[in-house]
Amino acid sequence: MITWRAAMERALYGPDGFYRREHPEAHFRTSVHASPLFARALAGLLAEVDARLGRPDRLDVVDMGAGCASLLTGIREAAPRDVARRMRTVAVEVEPRGGGEGVVWATEPPEGITGLVVANEWLDNVPLDIVEYGPGGPRLMLVDTAGNEQPGPEPAEADLAWLARWWPERTGRAEIGRSRDEAWAWLVGRMDAGVAVAVDYAHDAATRRPTLAGYRDGRSVWPVPDGSCDVTAHVALDSCAVPGLETVLTTQREALHALGVDGRRPPRELAVRDPRGYVAALSRAGEAAELTDPGGLGGFGWLMQAKEPAGLDFFRT
Repeated sequence: MITWRAAMERALYGPDGFYRREHPEAHFRTSVHASPLFARALAGLLAEVDARLGRPDRLDVVDMGAGCASLLTGIREAAPRDVARRMRTVAVEVEPRGGGEGVVWATEPPEGITGLVVANEWLDNVPLDIVEYGPGGPRLMLVDTAGNEQPGPEPAEADLAWLARWWPERTGRAEIGRSRDEAWAWLVGRMDAGVAVAVDYAHDAATRRPTLAGYRDGRSVWPVPDGSCDVTAHVALDSCAVPGLETVLTTQREALHALGVDGRRPPRELAVRDPRGYVAALSRAGEAAELTDPGGLGGFGWLMQAKEPAGLDFFRT
């Protein structure tokens, strides 16, 4: 038996791991696949970042857990021509999975990033440890490949400190998000200037709860760490934020609204003046409504952090 963090690492990224054998798109649908409006919104964010960076000769766009690089392709297609001409698109994935023209594949992000970093449903797959509280305090849970568990040793001091700060409940199970904090800090540390965006299933100190889950073929399954399914858990985005950086922590609904994604139906008068335009506008409104539905994708958390000279003040106006 091993810790859940070690088991997730092996089950997701080991030689026979889920992400080495499977295309994620075959198992779950993200905002990227729900509508091209998601990529267009991020292209708008990129244009804002580009202007604040003084329109550098090379403008990086890095996608963590890029899948087939659909998001990068969509951003390039939606970006203004001058912005697209200067873009260096980097797809970070365990192995190349296709992608459009100009996509650079890598197993980790480059250093010296100037531009935009997107981690869309990446942090929820960063392995983490799980504890269970008992009479003697929290104990790390150990697990085998069949999903059988037993309590193990006491967590390390750093994990105990994380639990004391970020997981208020002292009964039942808890998920130690320190590994996600470290992963996000490492990613932001690769950025010289620009904006980093994490989009994910999230909870905060007021809604913290155990969320470990498995997914296969678009369905929820028992999270068995044997490589047969995606193993994931919600992200404590509030704990991930790197201190000292300009930060916006919000929902996808609010973030996309700020970036111009509007789910309101077009006026009926348009159907008379321009029937085809009305149908197209109605379709976009439906897609926007799905992306911003507070009970679905719109309820995802967005963590945005900026390194000067980029800024996030336009999100506050």
